[in-house]
This record gives sequence, structure tokens and C-alpha cells, in this order.
Amino acid sequence: MAVKKYKPVTAGTRWRIGNAYAEVTTNEPEKSLLETKKRTGGRNSSGHMTMRYIGGGHKKKYRVIDFKRDKKDIEATVKTVEYDPNRTCFIALVEYTDGELRYIIAPQGLQVGAKIISGNDVAPEIGNALPMKNMPLGTNIHNIEMQPGQGGKISRSAGATAQLTNKEDRYAILKMPSGELRKVLINCYATVGVVSNSDHSQQSMGKAGRNRWKGIRPRNRGVAMNPVDHPMGGGEGKASGGQPRSRNGQYSRGLKTRKPHKSSDNLIIQRKNGSKLTK
Repeated sequence: MAVKKYKPVTAGTRWRIGNAYAEVTTNEPEKSLLETKKRTGGRNSSGHMTMRYIGGGHKKKYRVIDFKRDKKDIEATVKTVEYDPNRTCFIALVEYTDGELRYIIAPQGLQVGAKIISGNDVAPEIGNALPMKNMPLGTNIHNIEMQPGQGGKISRSAGATAQLTNKEDRYAILKMPSGELRKVLINCYATVGVVSNSDHSQQSMGKAGRNRWKGIRPRNRGVAMNPVDHPMGGGEGKASGGQPRSRNGQYSRGLKTRKPHKSSDNLIIQRKNGSKLTK
């Protein structure tokens, strides 16, 4: 896991901090696991722009990822660790003993040639997937299901991990990446380890053109607009625009956006800010 700082030989590399891709072993994806990925450029079927700040971008292929890990009790060997343009973490190509190939989210420390397996009674080692009821307390896990058989939903981005802190009758208590304490059904599957590419947040684009390659167009500040275009627009000189809010007037600081009396409230023990939910 490493980033590299580029020498300022051009204006674009002066501020660029990029990924060293030390873990990546190949730049050729497995063709049988690729799917086309359509871009809209922020336009609807009539060609009208309905979403701002989207457009351009390099052509991508989607890599089909196995989030369910439902091939039970069959050992797989890691063939490659690859870059995926659709997500922040790296992915690993694994080959099962019956010859089937699948992509999984690569945990940190997974090496080419390593053996991984999924099942109810497998060892809690890096890359293995098993129910949380069979994991020891304190295990770092990722790609966590919220319902049994649903496929992993939690902790899938670069460097993310949740910690198994306790077990109750039907629930496992997890400390989420945000710091939230939450109950998840104890029969749900999760993968052992921390997600790869933990230094992703240390990168710096270096120039605006790199964001254009990602399909991100320049974003205009609300305070620089006219009053007809944004609630924070207008005023003489560099007016602050008042309380920060969205174009529709929704406040961006302090406004609670979570639906009250949500069904999952009784599964959250402590919020990420340390407060407990009021019933």
C-alpha cells in the first residue's frame, strides 16, 4: 500500500500524488467477467441535461464482482490482483478448483497464489467468507451482508473495515467504519480482513483534467450565482450567501435528513457522533 509523489516536470504533475499500484499484478482484465457500462452524460432520453456536472470521461467496462461469495466449501486460488476503474479498492481474480473464475473485493495482504474459501465452518483467515456467528470477537471484516443471502453491502470501499465487537442471541454488534455501533443478523456472511488500497484518500488529482477523465465536469459554487439560480447567490462583492444550503433550499449543516421512526432504528445502538437514538 503506497502512494508516490510525482516530480513537477509539468504543471499537471506538480501537485499530483498518485497510487503506486504496488499490489496490482496485471493490467489485463478477465474478458469473460466484463460487461458494457453505458454513460448518459447527465442527459435523459430526450437529450436534455437533467443532472449537472456530469459529462465526458474515459470509456469503462464493468467488472462483475462476486459480493455473495455463495460458492460454498470449494477452495479458490488467487490468480491476479487488479485495478478496477469502477471502485476505489482493488479486486482479485480467483479460480475455483472446478475451473470457474470470479472477481472478489481484494482484502489487504491477499497475495497471488493464496487459497481462500467460503463456508459455514471455515477458518477466519484473510479472504475467507463465513457467518459472523462463527467468527471470534475483535475480527476485522468487510463486504458484510445486511440480510442472509443478500450479498455484501457494508464496508466495500478502499481501506474500509468493521469490527465484530459482541454477539447476542440473534445479532452481531459491529463497530462500523463511521464509528456507529449497529446490530446485524448473526447469520449474515462477511469476509475477513481490511479492504485493500487504504491510501486511496491520500491521492491528489494534480489537475482538473484528471477529473474530466473520470466524467466530472467543473462544479459552480452557489455563492457565485445570481439569486434566480441559487438561494445563496447575489449580493454585492463576495457576499457569503448566508446559511449553506442546496439549490432547493435544503440546509447542509445541522439539518437531520434521516427519516424519523425508521424500522432500523432499533438496530442502531450508537450513532457515529456518539449520541444514542431516542426511541
